[in-house]
Amino acid sequence: MAYQYYILENGIKIIHRRVSGNVSHCGLMVNTGSRDELENESGMAHFIEHMIFKGTKKRKAYHVLSRIENIGGDLNAFTTKEETCIYASFLSPYYQQSLELFADVAFSSTFPQKEIAKEKDVIIDEINSYNDSPAEMIYDDFEDLIFRNHPLGRNILGNIESVKKIRRNDIFRFVKNNYSTRQMVIASVGNIEFRKLIKYVQKYYGHIKNSARVHERKEFSNYASLHLSEKKDSYLTHALLGNIGYARSHPQRLALALVTNLLGGPALNSRLNLTIREKYGLAYTIEASYQPYSDTGLFSIYIGSDKNHIDRSIKLAFRELKKLRDKRLGSVQLHRAKKQVIGQLAIGFESRLSEMLGIAKNHLHESAVKSLDQIIQEIEAIGAGEMLEVSNEIFTAYNMSSLIYTARE
Repeated sequence: MAYQYYILENGIKIIHRRVSGNVSHCGLMVNTGSRDELENESGMAHFIEHMIFKGTKKRKAYHVLSRIENIGGDLNAFTTKEETCIYASFLSPYYQQSLELFADVAFSSTFPQKEIAKEKDVIIDEINSYNDSPAEMIYDDFEDLIFRNHPLGRNILGNIESVKKIRRNDIFRFVKNNYSTRQMVIASVGNIEFRKLIKYVQKYYGHIKNSARVHERKEFSNYASLHLSEKKDSYLTHALLGNIGYARSHPQRLALALVTNLLGGPALNSRLNLTIREKYGLAYTIEASYQPYSDTGLFSIYIGSDKNHIDRSIKLAFRELKKLRDKRLGSVQLHRAKKQVIGQLAIGFESRLSEMLGIAKNHLHESAVKSLDQIIQEIEAIGAGEMLEVSNEIFTAYNMSSLIYTARE
């Protein structure tokens, strides 16, 4: 069944796909994340994502958390650079309870002062735990290197000093300035009639006042490559190489995703894995990734290796990039690359929770969301010439930045 759409008068969008089954998935996603923070608000979006579960005008924290979990459901939330999402998986008869709770925490949270103090300690512990993991920390530090002096470069968690400075009035101001009804999507993949879903949405969200974002996003520009190396107390040496990539709306976004998957996707037969790990045994972990944003993107290669092997691993990674720049893929290679990524997409769509979160994000930016079949058609249409063009634009050695965490002696 195709996706069904509806828009409330206040601008909140709804997207739904009805499926059979006992379990349904629903979420409220807003087009606000850490990149929407001002310089003195670092970590605010993530802090608010924690705080919305700490009490509303009619519920204490215990009752918020119990509303879904008492019926056997799973309630969760996350914050990214550009989105914040509340979502749940639950037995299909409990749509109304779930939608009512999302509305309550999203629009009626009171952010109690005593809970703010407690949650600061929780998030500071989260930051400290994160700092103990160089393999995770290097990704955010690399984005800070690539997007330096821009909100996209800031860590989603913020830092200990910025979290300590958060005040209750700051939270209310950030919510008012950034959480716009015209930047919200309610997404659903589950066993409910669309008419009934709209009835519930109208009941709990229809009265919400139409609001607009106060601060517009600062677009990223003026990228320049940079290379940095730091000593870390770790056994492995960690390295990230990369360049800016295409924005979410770029016509060659799928081509870059396809060539990135061929180079270092999750499959064990990726070019980087076969060369650096399987052939030479130089790295424990080697992978490539591409993250599109609304106005730019990031392509990167991660290598986790012994300090004695890191230089050769990086050299081999650049050699694989050069091959993609210099030589057009043959028809058999291109066919295999497409089939592999199509299979990965199809497997991903088997998870209805992942589908729900995916269509929520896509509907924030598009009036109509593409089906799996439409995405597959677009992938099949990508030619070897386009792959070569993308590789020469993104994988140029002189334009790559690098960040290396070198293990101490």
